[in-house]
Amino acid sequence: AKMHKYLLYNPVEPEELPTLKELNTVEICKVWSGMSRHIYRQLLKKKAVDIGFGSFAVIPAHANVAEGKVLPVERPVFIMNKTLKMFYNLEADETKIPEDIPVVQPDFEDIAAHIHFRHEIVEQCVQETLLYFAGTLRENKEVEFNFR
Repeated sequence: AKMHKYLLYNPVEPEELPTLKELNTVEICKVWSGMSRHIYRQLLKKKAVDIGFGSFAVIPAHANVAEGKVLPVERPVFIMNKTLKMFYNLEADETKIPEDIPVVQPDFEDIAAHIHFRHEIVEQCVQETLLYFAGTLRENKEVEFNFR
């Protein structure tokens, strides 16, 4: 049900982003780098992480090494939520998370402990960033979301 708050019929108003207004850029980056490390640790444990907008996962793939030689590899991917994709009329390949990979929610308390923030702040910062991101999708704006 978390994802439904990112299906926007109306533009995002500044008052819907109170935490982002309070934090400075350095702090927001700190939250997302904490989030990034957390996701990375989950991927190493063979789990996928659903952030509400979609899921980060590592999926099996094949790399062509030499003539006729194929090497099984693992590829990190971000798979956008299907409902969101349809709602915003976005194109993306139909990648699926394999059945045997458990999908978990981010552990905001764990992330907060690592970066010494209150977990409410971390959770709200992440959700408001995604809300802002959804707003840019709604308005069809070009947006670059770099994520290590």
